[in-house]
Amino acid sequence: MQNLTATTVPEHVAIIMDGNGRWANARGLPRTMGHRKGVETVRAAVKTAGELGIRYLTLFAFSSENWSRPAAEVSDLMGLLKTFIRRDLADLHRENVRIRVIGDRSNLRGDILPLLVEAEETTRANTGITLVIAFNYGARDEMTRAMRHLAAEVAEGRLRPEDINPQRIAATLDTSGIPDPDLIIRTSGEERLSNFLLWQGAYSELIFVPELWPDFTRETFLAALEKYACRERRFGGVSEPTLAVGS
Repeated sequence: MQNLTATTVPEHVAIIMDGNGRWANARGLPRTMGHRKGVETVRAAVKTAGELGIRYLTLFAFSSENWSRPAAEVSDLMGLLKTFIRRDLADLHRENVRIRVIGDRSNLRGDILPLLVEAEETTRANTGITLVIAFNYGARDEMTRAMRHLAAEVAEGRLRPEDINPQRIAATLDTSGIPDPDLIIRTSGEERLSNFLLWQGAYSELIFVPELWPDFTRETFLAALEKYACRERRFGGVSEPTLAVGS
């Protein structure tokens, strides 16, 4: 890729993995088959990101709103998550991948939470790419939980209201210690954030690709990164004008 160099590869890429169900429906398959194919795409995306030198890859795996889906589909998604962790954790650990999980853990039941904790603890000391899994995650919920935490600190006299600033808020979010995403990609042609990283994505570049998530190939990933490399990020500032020779 012409514009993709070590200096233009983003540090943090976040992906809204959309379109598994539509991929399956288009092929006359159960939606669960789309989710299974999507897991294969996850494995390939993590590998590509690591090879390119991306330091953080955040994947929107399951939103706090997804519980409203049909019970059978939710059950299959939980099964796929368990299978992914049990089958892939050893490989990810061996490849020096660190796993972080963001999202509300307070209402997780059964063996899901222990598996997520195991994945984090097993890979905590790894120094390669950090794979951030957004599970039972919603940005508004995340910010609400953070605000409640800060409000409690104020009520208990451990924090002054005037000391609440963007840095303090960021440190209270699930993503504390993780840099904001440079690039957010959404697949399937939909062009919205769907309650994903609303605080962290304030200045992220957004790229929407038509491919459904199971069809998101290495080439699709590289093409999105190429577009990102051509963007000029100003973070609310202005471009520096280029002076003509002799001016």
